[in-house]
Amino acid sequence: MTCDALQGKECVQMKRRILLKGTAASASLVAAAVAGLLVPVRLLAADWPQTAFESDDAGNAIKDYFGDAAVVDSDQVVIKAPLQAENGAVVPIKVTTTLANVESIAIIVEKNPIPFVASLDVLSGASGALFSTRVKMGQTSPVTCLVKAGGKVHRASQVVKVTVGGCGG
Repeated sequence: MTCDALQGKECVQMKRRILLKGTAASASLVAAAVAGLLVPVRLLAADWPQTAFESDDAGNAIKDYFGDAAVVDSDQVVIKAPLQAENGAVVPIKVTTTLANVESIAIIVEKNPIPFVASLDVLSGASGALFSTRVKMGQTSPVTCLVKAGGKVHRASQVVKVTVGGCGG
């Protein structure tokens, strides 16, 4: 409600309430900051794999993200993706793994202009992991999911047929 719809006194009371709410919220934030409750322990988005996301070659992107770790095919990495995507602009991909000490997960769409489409760093080296996202695909392409666990990179791949272009046609 705006002051235009209210009479003089009601408008002043509304503005006073807004001022008091804002002041109370600001005071709470200042008190939390002074108490040390708002100090960031870790910036989660500080280090991102820029070179992997900028690479136009899938092999180079994998090397940029995972380094020189050995890449092996694994049945412990499972991809759930449609065999045929009706709309390449929104293709759901789900990666699950039962591997121990999972460090990171990445998704590569080989025929995209930028093949490295998603990555996830797992903080605690968990046993098993799940990563679900939607990616954009320009054309029919193999989708490769890579999971780094125990110093090795485990790979699973599936071809997804795209009937309507998403990121290139």
